[in-house]
Amino acid sequence: MTFDKIPMLESHHPTPTYRVALVIQYLGTHFHGWQRQLQQRTVQEEIEKAISVILGYHVTLHGAGRTDSGVHAAAQVAHFDATGRIPADKWATVLNSYLPKDILIRASASVSNSWHARFGAAYRRYRYTLYTEDRPNLFVRPFSWHYYYAPLDEALIQAALKPLMGKHHLAAFHRAGSKRKHSWVEVQAAECYRSGSFLHIEIQADGFLYGMVRLLVGMLVEVGSQERSLSNFTEIWTYQHREKVKYAAPPQGLCLLRVGYPDFPFPQSVWYDTLPKLVFSF
Repeated sequence: MTFDKIPMLESHHPTPTYRVALVIQYLGTHFHGWQRQLQQRTVQEEIEKAISVILGYHVTLHGAGRTDSGVHAAAQVAHFDATGRIPADKWATVLNSYLPKDILIRASASVSNSWHARFGAAYRRYRYTLYTEDRPNLFVRPFSWHYYYAPLDEALIQAALKPLMGKHHLAAFHRAGSKRKHSWVEVQAAECYRSGSFLHIEIQADGFLYGMVRLLVGMLVEVGSQERSLSNFTEIWTYQHREKVKYAAPPQGLCLLRVGYPDFPFPQSVWYDTLPKLVFSF
């Protein structure tokens, strides 16, 4: 369903009576990222339009994080304030009947008026998937980076990730264009593991810099292919040599896996591990 010709009313809506939290999945292929942008198709705007049509006034949707153009989400989290008679736990069903097929509201729930999807999050976790077979495969192309140029050593990538644990100034992995005033990130978990033809890299942190994961993966692949040494990789981010970080991994391999909260109203089955791992069985 499209909303191009539906007039949006100004956001002078009545005092909110309740706050709704959403767990959202989307295929990022045909989106210009999460955040609303002028004359671009974004996830935030599509959902805001649907909510606004239902309520009759403009609503702002607050997301836990901003994914880039082409990046997917298995369990993005957002909230909005509403009035009316729709129970909070029914919003998922109602919205799904208005939204395009590349967005799905997995669940909705009532939260307190002080609960915030962005500021209340304890962590965000991303998974990047690489497909390492020589021969391409159409059915994995939308969700992975087809990397066949050289063998990748997951042990080397894991060794490169280990020093990143903890709180660091990661300006080397910070793309230009961000409004964030600093580059401090607390990395809480980082792992690389193989599943047959697929190599997965997962990073969990309190927050992420603009473009951070794709820039990081781009360099980790250089380490895994032995094009770059472990010591050189560590030196680059330790001394913030942003000019030496040349390449970002393509967006389709990246997915926002989940967002964690100390007070989350959803069971783990809704949000914790909803991204299937690609696997071949021979």
